[in-house]
Amino acid sequence: MDDALQKGLTRRELLSRSMAAGATLVVGAGFVAGADAAWALETTALKPETMATLIQMARDIYPHDHVADEFYAVAVKGYDTPEAAPGIETGIAGLNAAAQGKGYADYLSIGWERDRVDILRALEDSPFFQQIRGGLVTGLYNQKAVWPLFGYEGESYSQGGYIDRGFNDINWL
Repeated sequence: MDDALQKGLTRRELLSRSMAAGATLVVGAGFVAGADAAWALETTALKPETMATLIQMARDIYPHDHVADEFYAVAVKGYDTPEAAPGIETGIAGLNAAAQGKGYADYLSIGWERDRVDILRALEDSPFFQQIRGGLVTGLYNQKAVWPLFGYEGESYSQGGYIDRGFNDINWL
């Protein structure tokens, strides 16, 4: 780890690193941030590089261009625990090894989504992949802030059900 990371990043360093070509996630000492510096996620048990890879993996498993990285970060934040960290670190190391087998430095260095998805498809039967994929179903889609992005208005029972709230407004039939 270089001295700048050990001392922490200044705002100027954070912004300059985020301006790197193609960068979507900025990794620093104990945190991952969006390239636009609009959000950041502190890591405690996982290495920041591991969390950044996990966020990219989540985006590649459930790709939604209109959903910001911060929602994917929230979805995988639950893996940043002392209990889960060893398995996640091992799984990400395997993912990086698969990327290296294809000639890349690591999973995050793969610029083409299709190439990352090919690596994920090769690993999709592994317990690690299934753990992450399964956790994302609830971790990503149960966030109330994400619901409007998909046109979901939430549960309707407390508001009288769907019969009186849009059940009959289908205009494409």
